[in-house]
Amino acid sequence: MIRIFLLLICFTPSLPAGDWPEWRGPNRNGVADAGQELPLEFDKTMNVVWSVDVPGRSHGSVCAVGDRLYLAVADPDKKTQALHCLEAETGKTIWETVVHRDGMNQKSNKKASWASSTPACDGDTVFINFVSGDAAWMTALDAASGNQKWQTRLTDYTVHQGYGSSPTLWENLVIVSADNKAGGVVSGLDRKTGEMVWKVDRPEMPNYPSPVILDVAGKTQLFLTGTERVTSLDPLTGKVNWEIEGATTECVTTTVTDGTHIYSSGGYPRNHVAAIVADGSGKIAWENGTRVYVPSMLIHERYLYATMDAGVAVCWDSATGEEKWKGRLGGNFTGSPILAGDVIYAPNESGEVFAFRASPEGLEILARNQVADEILSTPVICNSQIYLRVADYNGEKRSERVVSFGLK
Repeated sequence: MIRIFLLLICFTPSLPAGDWPEWRGPNRNGVADAGQELPLEFDKTMNVVWSVDVPGRSHGSVCAVGDRLYLAVADPDKKTQALHCLEAETGKTIWETVVHRDGMNQKSNKKASWASSTPACDGDTVFINFVSGDAAWMTALDAASGNQKWQTRLTDYTVHQGYGSSPTLWENLVIVSADNKAGGVVSGLDRKTGEMVWKVDRPEMPNYPSPVILDVAGKTQLFLTGTERVTSLDPLTGKVNWEIEGATTECVTTTVTDGTHIYSSGGYPRNHVAAIVADGSGKIAWENGTRVYVPSMLIHERYLYATMDAGVAVCWDSATGEEKWKGRLGGNFTGSPILAGDVIYAPNESGEVFAFRASPEGLEILARNQVADEILSTPVICNSQIYLRVADYNGEKRSERVVSFGLK
């Protein structure tokens, strides 16, 4: 019996430690695994492990599973939306699969892209959603070969600003949302077949957050903010746990939790950050008028950290909303901050990555790293590497790269 038990341990497959399998990371909160050795300082040459060109204009982050990275790519010259697989150690392309052709035909915000979603991967299958034509689609590809397994049309989709919702994985499901003015949807799809196991219709309003699953108030809940409400669903069935009014019409950020509250932030038609008690009571613990519209927030040791769109970092007591400090970083922010240990890495649109301390004592900037001309994506930190999609300009010509930073 002991020998059989040992054999089972040896041959039971599992995802390697240190993966970043979906948007916001292994715990869906923007926090990297502890114990990684990371550089504080890096630039276009310093502590660059590799840098590879990628075509087109795209804002989605990579996801990382095992020795591979996956990223969505929209190429306006070829009129394609594709998924690329890279070797994590070298950046070498393993495969490229075109998912949609000739579907980038709606008008969108000039700062948006046609590949702003981050893939999700369970080790066998990689999932990605795009808007193509007049609809939002979910596609599943074989993680090893890039061959398409299935594709499901989610809903009609009318582009207002753009589309950037990313899929999340839960048990046998991949969960995706597509809020828009044509009438949105959040749905749980069977990972193997693409069949809609459950579907919840959403209001006819533009909105951009990704669905996120968090353990809060003693229960596993699926959250969506925006369309003037905050919604909690059962991730396995889509049944509404509770729903309250109070969020703005358009939100972008993915909520986080301190175990008791979740946090809604929005920028249209008003600015707000709100702490919502997530037990279904409908209670708003605190609220303020800060503009944290696009970058998602972070929780660390009962403090809530944010990089405001206008380049100011802020720290609040997560339970009371008391402001501990506020300080200017510089530039405008679209990408979300990532926490590694007690250091927050935050990119601005001007190609700088700030490293500052996650501490309620005050803003302590540890490094300012000019790594490119533009960043509209979010870093991914795993296996002691920082993976980041960046852009450079040669006159009017814009080109994108994926870069791996690490101690050398």
